[in-house]
Amino acid sequence: MFKAFTRSIPEISIFHSPSSPASNSALKLLRSAVSSPYPPTKPSAPPLNFNLEVIENKPPTSDQLRTILSYLPSKAPSGQTQAPSPDVVLSAHPTVDSRPTNPEGVVQLASQNPNALKWPIVVDWHNGKAAVGDLEGVKSILEELRKKRDGET
Repeated sequence: MFKAFTRSIPEISIFHSPSSPASNSALKLLRSAVSSPYPPTKPSAPPLNFNLEVIENKPPTSDQLRTILSYLPSKAPSGQTQAPSPDVVLSAHPTVDSRPTNPEGVVQLASQNPNALKWPIVVDWHNGKAAVGDLEGVKSILEELRKKRDGET
């Protein structure tokens, strides 16, 4: 009866770098999804309902990174759960000469060299989903929100 009182608006954060084309595309897509019909191919559809936090040119904290890693799809053999290694958020940029293996090392490297990260890092904190460095992952997060909105899940 009071289920509506327990619903909360999803929180989505984008760790954004304006110098990254993928990050700019992701930010544009997220802003459009919250302010225009979603999906854009259905003009009668309402926008998605989520709070968007834009963190510009700043890496996640080591605690945030641990959480983000736990939200990423695992590449472990089926039946096993294992968070991906922290280096999945590192780019192949030529200025990156070390590959830290723990979240603290990744955050320290990214603080010194923003090109070290794969931008954007998009996180749906409410539903435990994350995408790193690609637009397809962001679209997947938005599609999950759309399915919940439309009662398909």
